[in-house]
Amino acid sequence: MTAAGGAGEAFESFMLADMVLRSGRVIPGACLSWRAVRASGPGGQHVNKVSTKVALTFDVAACPTLTDAMRERVRRLAGAARLTAEGAVCLTEQGTRSQSRNLELAQERLLALIEAACTKPKARTATRPTRGAVRRRLTDKKLQGEKKQRRQKPSSEG
Repeated sequence: MTAAGGAGEAFESFMLADMVLRSGRVIPGACLSWRAVRASGPGGQHVNKVSTKVALTFDVAACPTLTDAMRERVRRLAGAARLTAEGAVCLTEQGTRSQSRNLELAQERLLALIEAACTKPKARTATRPTRGAVRRRLTDKKLQGEKKQRRQKPSSEG
């Protein structure tokens, strides 16, 4: 699956099967690729011998399923730290010692990200405060001002 070798060696990238969203949309496997890299952290010899960390890449621009608005939302939700120079989203997972389980977790995170981007944000409807709310706010504001006036030292006039 991966190229064996020393640190700094490039690893192969693999294609994935199509992913189906809850909405019925299909993300083609051609837009997805993953590679296994060496995980960091504790683990003794195991961490030095196997590449269990998974880097899952989703080419947002090449995905025909998403509209332009959805693509923009995917990029915004992913954040600048997860975007590559080409505009692809790269998610990494190294939570378990199993490469296949890390791949599953990364795919679940990507699906959740795309699902969130597919739901159109609800437009805010402009509302006005009620007359009573405005009256209460102004009354409270006046009381606060009077309280602060009472805290001041008496003036030496007169």
